[in-house]
This record gives sequence, structure tokens and C-alpha cells, in this order.
Amino acid sequence: MTSVPSDLDDYLAAHDERICRELFDFLRIPSVSARSEHDADTARAASWVAQSLKDAGLAATIHATPGHPVVVGEWRGAKGAPTVLVYGHYDVQPAEPLELWTTPAFEPTIRDGRVYARGAVDDKGQLFLHVKALEAHLKTRGKLPVNVIVLAEGEEEVGSANLEAFVEMHANELACDGVVISDSSMFAPGLPSVLSSLRGLAYFQIDVAGPAQDLHSGSYGGAVVNPAMALARMLATLHDDHGHIAIPGFYDAAREWPAHVLEQMKGLPFDEEQFRQETGAPALGGEDGYSVLERLWTRPTCEVNGLLSGYTGEGAKTVLPSKAMAKVSCRLVPDQTPEAIERLMDAHLQRVAPGGVSVKVMHLHGGRPWRADLGGPLFDAARRALSAAFGRDPVITGEGGSIPVVGDFERILQAPVLLVGFGLPGESAHAPDEWLSMDNFTKGMRAIATLWDELSAASS
Repeated sequence: MTSVPSDLDDYLAAHDERICRELFDFLRIPSVSARSEHDADTARAASWVAQSLKDAGLAATIHATPGHPVVVGEWRGAKGAPTVLVYGHYDVQPAEPLELWTTPAFEPTIRDGRVYARGAVDDKGQLFLHVKALEAHLKTRGKLPVNVIVLAEGEEEVGSANLEAFVEMHANELACDGVVISDSSMFAPGLPSVLSSLRGLAYFQIDVAGPAQDLHSGSYGGAVVNPAMALARMLATLHDDHGHIAIPGFYDAAREWPAHVLEQMKGLPFDEEQFRQETGAPALGGEDGYSVLERLWTRPTCEVNGLLSGYTGEGAKTVLPSKAMAKVSCRLVPDQTPEAIERLMDAHLQRVAPGGVSVKVMHLHGGRPWRADLGGPLFDAARRALSAAFGRDPVITGEGGSIPVVGDFERILQAPVLLVGFGLPGESAHAPDEWLSMDNFTKGMRAIATLWDELSAASS
């Protein structure tokens, strides 16, 4: 079994306290990209990342965008070796509700081997461990075994609106042989994981309009079509009694999963009852004929995210509402596209809408699904590096959510993307008391430091 190179391991161990202090300094910056009052903090975080890259031994520049800056670090001294782009983000979610944090969101605190702070796992801690892995190479050996580009953005938590254009504009400078992203979780403690798939997204607002204004339900009820009732009936047609999505053509483009991947899922240490307890739901549900992991990773979905209509205040108001609205999201699998699902959704809802109302379907945003080809030197090197740091071979996992930038990198740079994260289930990303395992942080640094040696060896 491959082991972590002793010089890199010794360096990281000797500088452990300093590295933790620097991580805490990073976490103290309230770089909330969604809030304009934190624009200066977000800019300060970009400067902090650039300086950290310079201190590690890379060249670094800050690039303005119409939104928050993009930081690019570079080291290109490994002639003839592969070039790898490392992506991460320095912006964070809002910390509210503040009263639900055990300790202040931007005052990192260690409890039970975890660092609690907004951005600890998503994604400052995971971005920073890459910087320190690079530093270990450059400070001990004076060089890297591969060429590395680090790209850190400040808008991931608000949809990365300017990143695709930035990558396209700088595609020549960002050209690489592979992309590495740590913005995800391991399947379980002590179980290193390579993330092989992401579901895409098509997100809609459905507006149903009836009478010109709200009406008295006694004077008009029974003679005028109620938009709230119409919307409820329309939403009920999205699924059949077995949990299958009933929109005609919805599954036509969905690619089947290889049998060996589905079989490997069965071997993962997944407890459905524990999962149910984590949700607080009285029972699990979903599409008949599939396990929970298959439903989460390999099957598309259609979910109501919000409903609004009529009077919802205290007490009674006998009103027949003039309009109703629903937010609906569809998680997609290869080879579904948001554009095709939009056409199918609109056609279905127009077809099932009753007379007496009008229906408008707005596609608010979306992203394409992604599935990795797990062969090649980058993935082989990752397996060996993770095994060296964690003492066991990694498992292959999927993710029910979306990271649109993954598909953008693959499409624009024509390079494979490796998703290897060091978070854990239940880490409260986007919620109060977000945390990162310090053991995973230290092992993650060693895994990534080893990755560069392994990739160089695999490519020579």
C-alpha cells in the first residue's frame, strides 16, 4: 500500500498549530456572498486567499468580475508533467439564524475534534487544505511534481453567475489535464470517497391565475374555478401512485446505470433507519422499486418546494384566491437536460390545467447532471493517495445535489474532474453549527499532498 511521503508528513505535523491558526483566521472572515453589506468582507477573503497562495510559494492574482473576485494561483515549474486545476470557493452562506449557533458563527471553536464555524466544511476548510498540501511540497522540496493552477471563486453560494464566463474567457490560461474539487463529503467517518456523479437541476415557478381579484367564497364559490384547487390538482398529476414521475417523456433521456455500480452501492454501510431518524420523518418514501441510495443518486425527481395562495394569516377569511403559485424542482440524471425538462413540464401542465385558469411556467435556473468516467491516471492516483492517508481503499459514491461548475469545467477545459471531499454526513453545511472534522482536515492535507506525487508517477 502507498504511504504518505515522510518529508511531507513531517512538515505538516511540525506546522500543525500554525496551519490551524491560519485556518481559523480564514474562517473569521464573514465572506457572505449573498449579502451586499459583506461585499468588503468577501473582497478581504479573496485577498487573504491570494496572500496564502503566495506564502505557500505560488504566484497569485485577483481578477475582478461583475460580482465577487476570482483568485488564481499558479506554479508551472514541472516541465513535461501534467497540469492540474484545483477549484474551491471562499464565499460562505449567511449564518442566520444566529441564535441557533452554540458558539458564534465567525468565531471558530474546537469541540469534540471538530471545528465549528460558517464555511468550515463548505468550502474554506477544504480549499485551505489544498493550499497547505501545496505548501508542504514547495517548502520541503522547493518544487511540485506537477503543474498546478488554483482557482478560488467568491460566488459559489449565489450560483457562480460569473464563473462560466471567466473560465471561457481564460480557457487557454486554465488549460489542464484534470480538475480536482474538494467541496463534498465522505460517505462515512474513516471511509474515503470519490464522488462519481451529481444530479442536475431544473427549477420552476408555476403561476396559476383565475379571476381578476380575490373573491368572496360565499358569493362566488362553486361558480368560479379556484386557482389554488386547480394548482393542487395539477401538482397531483406529477406522480403516479408508485412514485414515478408521470410527465410524459420525462424518463426518455435518462441513461441507465452500469450494473456493477448499482451492485457496489449495496455494499456501502448505509442504514436506512438511521437515515430516516436524521430526517425526522415518520417514514421514508419515493419511487417504488429502488433503494434509498438509488433514489438519491441515480433517479430523477420532481419535488414541490413551496406553495403560496390565498389567505394564510391568523383567523378566518373566506376568500376565493385569484392566483396560486408553486416552486417546483426536478433533479436530473444523465442525459437529461434542464431545457428538455422545461418543455416537458410546460406541455404537461398546460394539458392538465382545467378551464377557467391560465398557467405560466417559468424556468428560474438549472444545471446539467454529471457522471465521471473513473478510469485514467488522475483517478488511479487519487485511489492510492486516499488509501495512503486513510489506511483503506476509497469507495465510489454519488450525490443527489448539483454542482453546476463541474460540468462547466469538463465542457470548457475538456478535462476530467475528480471530486474528492473530506466533509462528513451531518456536518450542517448551510445550517447553524456547521463543522469540519479536524482529523479529516489533517488526513485530507496528506492525501492531497500524496496525490501530486502519485499523479506524477502515474503520468511518467
